[in-house]
Amino acid sequence: MTDLFAYRVIPVAVVEDAATAEPLGQALVAGGLPVAEVTLRAEAAVEAIAVMSRIDGLLVGAGTVVSVDQVDQAISAGARFIVSPGLRADVVRRAQEAQIPVVPGAVTPSEIMQARALSLDTVKFFPASVYGGPSAIRALAAPFVGMTFIPTGGVGPQNLGDYLSLPCVPAVGGSWMVPSHLIAAGAYDQISGLCAEAVAAAAAC
Repeated sequence: MTDLFAYRVIPVAVVEDAATAEPLGQALVAGGLPVAEVTLRAEAAVEAIAVMSRIDGLLVGAGTVVSVDQVDQAISAGARFIVSPGLRADVVRRAQEAQIPVVPGAVTPSEIMQARALSLDTVKFFPASVYGGPSAIRALAAPFVGMTFIPTGGVGPQNLGDYLSLPCVPAVGGSWMVPSHLIAAGAYDQISGLCAEAVAAAAAC
């Protein structure tokens, strides 16, 4: 999953209209942040993944994956990684069978132990702001040596450094560089600018 974490920030996008998928993907590439987690909360998500997966240099995956059927749909559309808000063994195993990186949500010791039992060493910490933020991740990392965490939910420019300063956090997820209102407005230059700022901020951490 090195490529997924290469920029230390993962844009989490809600694509309501598949017609915005290509210009959004191009804006990410232009902003120097060629990664996108497209959440399956929107009806257009699978189609958007299919469109974005054809953009040169863009690594696109599916987020908010909660069932085996959604894993299959996302992979068929071209998703190259799977992110889930919680931990379901069948979802993880289906992605593993397809040899697709999968990052399930896990915020308790028991969930992290389940993730380890599934041969995982990276989990999503979501929603990070609700479950204790950086201090909680730091505490969980102590007994689970080698486990890494991708905090998402309440992460933004104001606290980016608090998370990325932790050795067990290779990257964070967030939507601040791809806000829905800018996507809907077609403000792709602004999105590119926000992506560039996010990459620079992460690099400075």
